[in-house]
Amino acid sequence: MDLTQLNEIPTEKVSSRLKRKAEFLKLLLAELSERKLPDSTIRKINDEINSLNFHLSEKSIKTSHFTKAQYKILNILEQETGLVPKNHYKQKWMGIGMAVFGIPLGVVFGTTQGNMAFIGIGIPIGLVMGVAIGSQKDKKAKEEGKQLQVDIM
Repeated sequence: MDLTQLNEIPTEKVSSRLKRKAEFLKLLLAELSERKLPDSTIRKINDEINSLNFHLSEKSIKTSHFTKAQYKILNILEQETGLVPKNHYKQKWMGIGMAVFGIPLGVVFGTTQGNMAFIGIGIPIGLVMGVAIGSQKDKKAKEEGKQLQVDIM
């Protein structure tokens, strides 16, 4: 089963941001067409592309349509095949690190100092820890061949 290609965008009144989103999706689809994907995954991706193509034909396309389709496709790929874009885990773990490591460390530091104004000191520490964990996971995904050569826009 082949991937459906994205139709050309009508050139009248198209923003540069919309063009960048369309280029990203075209690059993503080009890379996915080179990989062996299960038919069920291809079917779900084709549904998203067909929805975008419908909006393109109706001339009611918005940047948000491309953004939603992009995240749905990337989510399908991650859940069903384990494929992730560059820096996926780094971005994901940055927030997790601040929430899981940074805030509790800040609370501990603020409590020991007797001033909860120091709670913010733990957040950058958690950020660094999250980025380190995410970078390791990205490196592992690349070694396993599960990293796409596109970066989220």
